[in-house]
Parts: sequence; structure tokens; C-alpha cells
Amino acid sequence: MIARIETGFVDSRAADLSLVYGMPRLPAVGSQHLTLQGRALELRLLGASHQVLVGDWSETVACLPERVDRLPSRAETVVGGLHVWFAAQTLRLDGAGLSDRVSGIIRDCATDERAIVGEFPGSPLAITAVRAWAEQDGVAWRTWHAYPQAAELVETRTVVRQA
Repeated sequence: MIARIETGFVDSRAADLSLVYGMPRLPAVGSQHLTLQGRALELRLLGASHQVLVGDWSETVACLPERVDRLPSRAETVVGGLHVWFAAQTLRLDGAGLSDRVSGIIRDCATDERAIVGEFPGSPLAITAVRAWAEQDGVAWRTWHAYPQAAELVETRTVVRQA
């Protein structure tokens, strides 16, 4: 599903992102509800960031001014009866490389009922996308945050299983 976002692009670069678990539901500019492995998920776009809710638990990757910690490359925790594994990487891509990668993400997610892509005004490369799937004994998702002004693409992957 593609959501055309009628708001300005908030985050400016990958280094501004933080990972937070358990935040309350934040205002979203687009969302997608689905059920995988008997679990209710909500994929939420928060401007140039994302929030995924699994039942009452949440993962938020966003520019949060009050947070000084940055997005980790890897994290693993057990919280609220869930075993959570997280990985992130930031790619620095030239104009053609970023354009090709973003076009592929949009194409792959556009018709997937388990995905949402937010396209922002100002640049066809300014997107945030979340795509979920069932995983053995759990659920998983990937996200993409494109920052064309910095030639950066942040990719994350999360797997959540019962602890």
C-alpha cells in the first residue's frame, strides 16, 4: 500500500534516529493493520520514521529530540514475554544507486497488503516503508528510511517471537 504523505519530511539524516521499545502510540501519518501468526500488528508511519505495534508492545525508530542514544546496529532483548532481535544498517548511495534502491522498495511494497510506503513531497526518493511477514513462531518486518538530501538509506530488520 502506498500512502501519499501531505507533511514535510521531518528527519534529516540517519544519525538522528533512535530505537525505543514500549513507547505509547504516536501520531501517525499512515497505518496498516494486519494479523500474522495470530498476532495483531499495526505498521505506522510517523513522518520520516516508523512505529510497529505487536499487541500492546511497540518498536519505534524515530528522530526523538529527548533521546541521546542512537540507532544500534544490533540489539536483542526479552521484554513483555517477547524475544526481540533487531538489526540496522545505513547505506550511503550515490544518486543512481539511491534511486534504483528506492524504486525497488516502492515496487515490492506497493501491492503487498502487509506493507506500507509513505512518499513525501519534495523528492520522489523521500520515503519510509515497512513490510511485515510471518516468521516461524513469530513475526518479522523490515523498514526503509530514505534521506535523499544526505544520500542515505537506513534499513532495519526485526524478528519478534514468544520468549
